[in-house]
Amino acid sequence: MAESMKTQLVSAIHLQDLELQEKPPASDEQDSPNKNKASKTNQTYSVEDAVETIGFGRFHIMLFVIMGASNIIEAMEIMLLAVVSPEIRCEWRLQDWQVALVSTMVFLGFMLCGVLGGYLADRYGRWTVVFGGFVWSAYFSLLTSFAPTYGWFIFLRSMVGCGVAGVSQGFVLKTEFIPAKYRAYLLPLATIFWMLGSMLIIILGMLVVPTLGWRWMIRLSVAPSVILIFLFKFIPESARYHVSAGNIPAALNTLQRIAKMNRASLPEGQLVEPASTERGNWRLLLSPTFLRTSLLLWYSWFVASFAYYGSVLSSSELLEKNLLCVTNADHEHQIKHRLEDGLCYCIPFGRGDYQTLLISSIGEVALVPLNIGLLNLFGRKMSLTILQLMAGMFFLLINVCTTMFGFTVLLFLLRSLVSMNFNVVYIYTAEVYPTAARSLGMGFCTSFSRIGGMIAPFIAQVLMSQSVIMALCPFAVACFICALGNFLLPIETRGRALLQNH
Repeated sequence: MAESMKTQLVSAIHLQDLELQEKPPASDEQDSPNKNKASKTNQTYSVEDAVETIGFGRFHIMLFVIMGASNIIEAMEIMLLAVVSPEIRCEWRLQDWQVALVSTMVFLGFMLCGVLGGYLADRYGRWTVVFGGFVWSAYFSLLTSFAPTYGWFIFLRSMVGCGVAGVSQGFVLKTEFIPAKYRAYLLPLATIFWMLGSMLIIILGMLVVPTLGWRWMIRLSVAPSVILIFLFKFIPESARYHVSAGNIPAALNTLQRIAKMNRASLPEGQLVEPASTERGNWRLLLSPTFLRTSLLLWYSWFVASFAYYGSVLSSSELLEKNLLCVTNADHEHQIKHRLEDGLCYCIPFGRGDYQTLLISSIGEVALVPLNIGLLNLFGRKMSLTILQLMAGMFFLLINVCTTMFGFTVLLFLLRSLVSMNFNVVYIYTAEVYPTAARSLGMGFCTSFSRIGGMIAPFIAQVLMSQSVIMALCPFAVACFICALGNFLLPIETRGRALLQNH
């Protein structure tokens, strides 16, 4: 009897075990979706993950066009100096140093506001600073056209330079939206817009200055700035800035907007990224991690600007005063416009001079495919080294006697090299610093670059009248030394994700 009961009990327990294996408890079934939901909730992603997941799409095309237009405006404001210089020399009977001082005052305004603009962009947002720069530069550029005296002219142009310093932060805003593998392709193409701006102001000079004068040329050149002010509302604030400021909802809203435009989706989970307490802290640039990079970059930016504006203003001066050593010069270019007392009052550009400047401006984009190839094959550091070495060689070659066609080719290639170098140093700077100090780092760099821009006119426009070779050698030597400095940069940024925090 006892044995029979024991057998029944074992059979019942075995049957219950089988039922449990075939049908899990109801509570487990109910908890399973909650566990899956919890696991998804626990997933997190960063802005870098979101930018890479969204990828390239319609938003980036819109960004490329609108932010490229800001390069057009910046180029027009800078190249305007080369076109206006002969005209104001005529109107106010200026000496060489007074003409050079115009460019220097523009770069002084840029230098003084460069660091301030970078600090404000890291503290209060990139969009605000760039938009404010547009409005400021357009307003003071328009006022320049009404300048009654030389003194008012250089003051108002320095105010324009201050506004352009804010506009230059647009490169940081643009870089922070572009996925890593597309940066080496898209960012060099910004040179196209710079070339368009240079060409536009030269064409305006060719068509407007002979008939309406330089004042109307400046007034017409403000029109693109006004148009861009209305278009800029379509560009959002940087999501990387929002997370560094601790504003996660705003960053998420921006990323969702980009994903919708690109017809893509965000990563699963929540956007989680710590806020930065060091936003806009200049000590970060001189920390052990970035000290060597910062010092070398400041010199590299100084030379980039020194060489670029040296090439632009040197070509303008060589053409204006017919200082070229050409073997087949026509009668117009055989007359050397130099007086014994050092004064050279009124030598306006001829149509041929405008055309030469126009062709040299096209050179700024002629080698863009080469630039993209260098960035992808050799990286940023080696690209900077190669470009500076070649630029130094071409500064020396400008002094070699050749035909007018030969001079145009040399000038074309020189403008290509110095323009590419400027573009690469922009890319490297935007990639090497963390978000907490990216705009400030760019601000410091652009300020150092404007020191080069301030010195260049006195060599290209004053020393050039005394000796062409003496004026060209400082540019060449600076490029050669800078090539070595670029080679010694400690960090390569090719293919690297943008740093969020130090």
